Amino acid sequence: MSYQTQQIRNIALLGHTGSGKTSLTEAILYAAGACDSKGELQRGTTLSDFTPQEKQHLHSLEPSMLNLDYEGNHINLLDTPGLPDFFGRSLSVLPAVETVALVVHAQKGCEAITDRAFAQLKEQNKCGMIIINQLDSEGVDPEAILASLQERFEVPCLPLNLPSADLSRVIDCFFEPDYDADTAFSSIQDAHDALVDQVVEEDDELMELYLEQGESLSPEQLHEPFEKALRRRHMLPVCFTSATGEIGIQELLTIFSKLLPNPLEANPPAFVKGWGEKAKPVEVTPDPQKHLLAHVFKITVDPFIGRLGVFRVHQGTMTNGERVFISEERKPIKIGHLLKLQGGKQLEVPKAIPGDICALAKIDALEVNVILHDSHEEDEYHMPDLSLPDPLYGLAVKATKRGDEQKITEVLHKLAAEDPSLRISQNEQANETILNGLGEMHLKIVLEKAKDLYNLDIDTDKPSVAYRETISSKAEGHHRHKKQTGGAGQFGEVFLRIEPLPRGEGFVFESAVVGGSIPSQFIPAVEKGVREVLGEGAVAGYPLQDVKVIVYDGKHHPVDSKEIAFVSAGKKAFLNAIEQARPVVLEPIVKMLVSVPAENVGDITGDLASMRGIVCGSNSQPNNRVEVEAEAPLANLDDYATRLKAMTGGEGEFSVTFSRYEAVPAQIQQQLTAEPECA
Repeated sequence: MSYQTQQIRNIALLGHTGSGKTSLTEAILYAAGACDSKGELQRGTTLSDFTPQEKQHLHSLEPSMLNLDYEGNHINLLDTPGLPDFFGRSLSVLPAVETVALVVHAQKGCEAITDRAFAQLKEQNKCGMIIINQLDSEGVDPEAILASLQERFEVPCLPLNLPSADLSRVIDCFFEPDYDADTAFSSIQDAHDALVDQVVEEDDELMELYLEQGESLSPEQLHEPFEKALRRRHMLPVCFTSATGEIGIQELLTIFSKLLPNPLEANPPAFVKGWGEKAKPVEVTPDPQKHLLAHVFKITVDPFIGRLGVFRVHQGTMTNGERVFISEERKPIKIGHLLKLQGGKQLEVPKAIPGDICALAKIDALEVNVILHDSHEEDEYHMPDLSLPDPLYGLAVKATKRGDEQKITEVLHKLAAEDPSLRISQNEQANETILNGLGEMHLKIVLEKAKDLYNLDIDTDKPSVAYRETISSKAEGHHRHKKQTGGAGQFGEVFLRIEPLPRGEGFVFESAVVGGSIPSQFIPAVEKGVREVLGEGAVAGYPLQDVKVIVYDGKHHPVDSKEIAFVSAGKKAFLNAIEQARPVVLEPIVKMLVSVPAENVGDITGDLASMRGIVCGSNSQPNNRVEVEAEAPLANLDDYATRLKAMTGGEGEFSVTFSRYEAVPAQIQQQLTAEPECA
């Protein structure tokens, strides 16, 4: 069907693995008539999980774009991975949607990814809702699940429908409430009143009508303040469903169509113009007549099909055959294949209007986060970078076959172009190529893809730990560089002070030289010498950080003073000061969330203590599980997934995020100083 911007709904499904997002997507598509039969995950027949790897592993590994038409509206539905190792891939779709639907397992309740997804939807200023799925699972207590979500999110979580007493269907609480229906908990009247009470707070006139005149309000009257409550996140509407039992699916489609915001109603996209201190927010409106602005949020690279860029149009209209610019590139590209995606299927379309999600094929210059536009007036427009999880898990990689050294570089960069949480770095000192991801499973899937898609065998090894160095106290340093070789000599003398900075502050260089003891043209040379030490380290060969250097005095010679002399003097004066400033080696500390059966908590805490971990707290979870919060050195987590599996019989899950750097114990510093590994 043809549609306008106000008829579009863009919704991303986020939630922990096993919550049933892909099965829910299939049920929604089937109920809306967007597919002839409902695919099954176990058989590898779902529209969402269409890649060979997803069919092999029976997990969503990539976000997939799907769409359907329902009740005169066009719904773009984005199904995302739920495994913690692929959370970065899931977050990449947020700039493209107005609403994030958090899918929660009715038996397990709120899990680690659900928590993190809620935090991200707040940070990205998105509207949110909750879908409690798999309602017909054994032992479900919907009232307890709803109460736990309310406590967890600290935002009113208000049901738009309630399960029937036998959990066989859901009963509407908003559009046409059946006040006499038997419900599993609460009542339709109480749920309806709670919704109305919350919504009318957004509109003073409506509240006055509601309170003083006792008027009952229609869904049409409540629509605008309902959208305002969603935009401000003053509420999280809740729906109950079962994807496998086909419970609440039709009702969910109605909610998607009638209640969730269209691009004209949602919070505006966060575009800025310029970079750094000159960056300023700019207004972007979903007007089809204005200059084109489209944001590329996903890239797929296929050796046979080529590069596919998925984008969201925020302003203007894109049509086949027109020429557009990519970010600040001066030369335009011609739109030749404008596509609408349905999982792995591609359908050519003539245009993309504001709010729509489409794709472009066979344009090699496309990258994640570029802006497509049709006027140089928008050359410096861009969207802020997402706050993605740090890729802490690393492997040293090299080509198995001789002669594949160039090929591995090309393949890894193609894989990194698709994955916002994949990092490639070169450790020059250790002569290692390091591949960093979010966990063991993440890198396993990446290496599998390199083998299956590009026929590239890769050997892996444990990489050097990313240690750092810093100082513990203030100190002064001095060095005179004097060299006479018969002709013109070299002379430079530097006095400097150093002091520690707070963790994470990096490096600060200041000149307090007065009277020209070091001419101003040589101050950059002193800084260059200092920065050489930053990269090389002074204790065990690791990069130096969190140090402030103040050059305050020195001497020069009118003939023999040269840049090279002050580079050397600055470097050696800095090293001299570091020796007296109690230098220490720092190690990365990570925050851990470990979810295990309650009977395994003792084993988990004991194991954490054995690897210098600290337990920070714990939270009870449904089904007799406990989430342990801890901190531990990253260096001790190499085989943690294997140990956790052994301790819990495969029932344990964990995720890690970078926390900070801390000084290593003295014994470990002695070992590192004696045998530096360099990182």
